[in-house]
Amino acid sequence: MPITDAFAGFSPSPQSPITHALAITPDDANDLVHLTRALYVGTGGDVRVTLADGGTLTFVNMVQGWHPIRVSRVWAAGTTADHLVGCW
Repeated sequence: MPITDAFAGFSPSPQSPITHALAITPDDANDLVHLTRALYVGTGGDVRVTLADGGTLTFVNMVQGWHPIRVSRVWAAGTTADHLVGCW
């Protein structure tokens, strides 16, 4: 029997639950395949990112957990955090 999705007819919003996720391997040359709505950090550390507006910066000592940031790239150089997941 197929699963029932009571929310299938609703449009997603920034406050909606995550419905897609992708393990992130930091890469200095390539953007992610999808702009994130949130970043999950499994093991804390520094995370260098390119944000949705094109700016690049390093979040120093980002703690484990959910972070509502929209990123297009996670850089290998400058990233020490691990087990990263991009969500949208």
